[in-house]
Amino acid sequence: QVQLVESGGGLVQVGGSLRLSCAASGIIRSSNTMGWYRQAPGKERELVATIASGGSPNYADFVKGRFTISRDNAKNLVYLQMNSLKPEDTANYYCNLRWTTWRAYDYWGQGTQVTVSS
Repeated sequence: QVQLVESGGGLVQVGGSLRLSCAASGIIRSSNTMGWYRQAPGKERELVATIASGGSPNYADFVKGRFTISRDNAKNLVYLQMNSLKPEDTANYYCNLRWTTWRAYDYWGQGTQVTVSS
């Protein structure tokens, strides 16, 4: 089984920064994509950023220039550095691990709350 554990959420003022971390454990295929999604109350879960094991990041338009995703393949860790935070960034942030063989395998963390106060 694969487990994902997020940390680093919290309360921050507008313009502040937070760094989220996610540790993956279990039997993990070496070629995979890790990422962050978020879900605000009353809204659907949306992609924030992903990064493949080869290192290619992908960002949602609303975080480009503010958030940076990175990973440590040797330790199965993924990070999300969030700068210039806005009230609309308030959400529960979920870590995701995905790989595809003959089907897609998706694993999720329990989520970490980020609240940006104005």
